[in-house]
Amino acid sequence: MSKLRIALAQINPTVGDLTGNVLKIKKFIKKAEKVNSDIIVFPELSITGYPPEDLLLKSHFIEDNIKAAKEVAKHTSNIIAIYGFVEKENKKIFNSAAISHNQQLLGTQKKIYLPNYGVFDEKRYFSSGHSHSLINLENSTVGINICEDIWHPNPTKNLAASGVSTILNINGSPFQIGKIEERKRLLIKRAKENKVNIAYVNMVGGQDELVFDGGSMFINFDGKIQVIGPQFTEKLLVYDLDEHQNQDRSQSITYSTNSINIKTSKNKKHILEKFNTTQESCIEEDQILQALILGTKDYVQKTGFSKVLIALSGGIDSALVATIASLALGPENVRCVYLPSRFSSQSSKSDANQLCINLGINLNEISIEDIFSTYESTLSEDFKNTNWGVAEENLQSRIRGALVMALSNKFGYLVLTTGNKSEMAVGYATIYGDMAGGFAVIKDVPKTLVYKISNYINLKYKKEIIPESIITKEPSAELKFDQKDSDSLPPYEILDKILELYVEKDFSTYEIQTMGFDNDIINHVIKLVDKNEYKRRQSAPGIKITAKNFDRDRRMPLSNKYIN
Repeated sequence: MSKLRIALAQINPTVGDLTGNVLKIKKFIKKAEKVNSDIIVFPELSITGYPPEDLLLKSHFIEDNIKAAKEVAKHTSNIIAIYGFVEKENKKIFNSAAISHNQQLLGTQKKIYLPNYGVFDEKRYFSSGHSHSLINLENSTVGINICEDIWHPNPTKNLAASGVSTILNINGSPFQIGKIEERKRLLIKRAKENKVNIAYVNMVGGQDELVFDGGSMFINFDGKIQVIGPQFTEKLLVYDLDEHQNQDRSQSITYSTNSINIKTSKNKKHILEKFNTTQESCIEEDQILQALILGTKDYVQKTGFSKVLIALSGGIDSALVATIASLALGPENVRCVYLPSRFSSQSSKSDANQLCINLGINLNEISIEDIFSTYESTLSEDFKNTNWGVAEENLQSRIRGALVMALSNKFGYLVLTTGNKSEMAVGYATIYGDMAGGFAVIKDVPKTLVYKISNYINLKYKKEIIPESIITKEPSAELKFDQKDSDSLPPYEILDKILELYVEKDFSTYEIQTMGFDNDIINHVIKLVDKNEYKRRQSAPGIKITAKNFDRDRRMPLSNKYIN
């Protein structure tokens, strides 16, 4: 039985960087040619980057992307290249795969199923395809489907019924907790039930709130994963799949087919041992950490920044953000500032200082006490006969926000905010204060997970990076004497479970009650979540890691009278 050598190019494109993406694609084509690959497969919309969003409403962007796709085709003399681009037909556009060989763009495969849920809104832009393109090689037939198409049974069944032996599945599938295992189960099922090989390629890299984790893989027709690539890094995977004609034509074909006949060279002199090592998925804590590191690095660099600024409080959230930034960008590109008031404890100062020593970051201290006192004096007449409270607490946070933004303006730093998902959910943050900044690294990380990731970092690097005193101290905003988060919120172990049920699973109050939680606590949490939607709308974008984040997944009306 002859072999079909396929290369999967797990690349990190940038949305809108057509020139840079083409150069990257050409570079990987050359790599695949050096090991005599028959076919190289790139991710979904690799020409434009994914998701291009409303760039797709610009006709000149569509035309430039088509020119870029044709430019790539000129570099396919000795190889078949499959890569994602935006196809235009009459007045419609399609999420398509280009099929290029012998310096020509020979055909395309249009995406059939367009996802329109969660972070996806492809029906806003694209029309659906209604046919299959088949590549007829000397000893086998290859088919293509695009991301969502393989999650639905019919496209794969139709390709198998057409005699396809190998399916090339191109993807822009973003990371979330547990996603890679879900992909494996689905691909194994599709391969076994249709008796087809599947070559699955996924892009890698950060794009705004999304992180694409790669994990490209080859699965043979009996459902065995032959090779799986690493997560969160670019990689070229090469594997020889058996060529065979699929004789299972029991299914009726519900889509028309278009055939492309290509002759490939069978000169395979290179040995592939170095490509054939299977890399198991890393454990969950490491996946999350790597997603946060890559998402931070790519957002900072793809938006044109080189250095970041973080306001350290001495607490665990800012400590984790500073650590992630240091791992993503290098400590030399991270600046930290400590902004104490009369309520800041000596232990917080020493913890912040020790963290910076551990990370190799310089810590600058700017007291806000004089500014805060001036504010109090200025407002004394207006605030007379009132109790000292939330307004005065938030003033401190807003002073800090103004100072970090001043440093950002002066020196060109991108400010990283430090609020976690639990705080953002219930509004335990100050708008125009600690929410001020350009990117919210742990915005989708619940507080209990913040602790898990912090402990994991120390375990992974086999030393105390985040001081144990930060991890074990009771959390506090330190906006008044002896303040604790628990003064305003239920314990985070309870809060995060309720938030998961209400925010991520859309459970009603009654359904949450049946899970054994106190009714008063449930009502308190839900009220906080609902009334703080306006804050979340004004917060910085942050990396998605859970099944439902606040930026792209969950979209609630601001004016809303519905009581759950």
